[in-house]
Amino acid sequence: MLACGALLVLLGACNVTGCATGDCGVAAVPVVADAKPSTATVQDPEDVKYYRSDEPLRMGIEHFNRGNFGIAERYFRDATEKAPKDPTAWIGLAASYDRIARFDLADRAYVYAIRLVGETTEVLNNQGYSYMLRGDLVKARAKFLKALEREPNNPTILNNLQLLNSSSRFIQRSPAQ
Repeated sequence: MLACGALLVLLGACNVTGCATGDCGVAAVPVVADAKPSTATVQDPEDVKYYRSDEPLRMGIEHFNRGNFGIAERYFRDATEKAPKDPTAWIGLAASYDRIARFDLADRAYVYAIRLVGETTEVLNNQGYSYMLRGDLVKARAKFLKALEREPNNPTILNNLQLLNSSSRFIQRSPAQ
């Protein structure tokens, strides 16, 4: 134990610039004449800057487009945690929740997106689709029509309205139900 302590004291005074293999994992310390000894400081977690990465968002979009909605949800959730002011991440998260039938969580994600960017055409269209997936065709139509007022020639909204119209024709219930 004493030998190890003495070795550490000797190594502590040396300027390690490399070793026999060329990579010791120890960085070289420059020698500066008349340098005053300094004390090492530990960086506080509050001082560490986070530089946003688009990787979770990119992966969320990729998996959503592939139809892997559960995996997309995890990536979008990660993206919203890392960049809580990113409306694209919140809209993607809400759409993923819609596709895995977690409509309660989808509504919450839409609320966050609306707080950030307002009721955009994209949000209105997605909310309409969400209501259509839930079977609430009246609310779905209202959202789609509101989105269509903003962008009358938007092909996505027009397709969703056509899908809504065709789906309402297939719902057949007997009067007893």
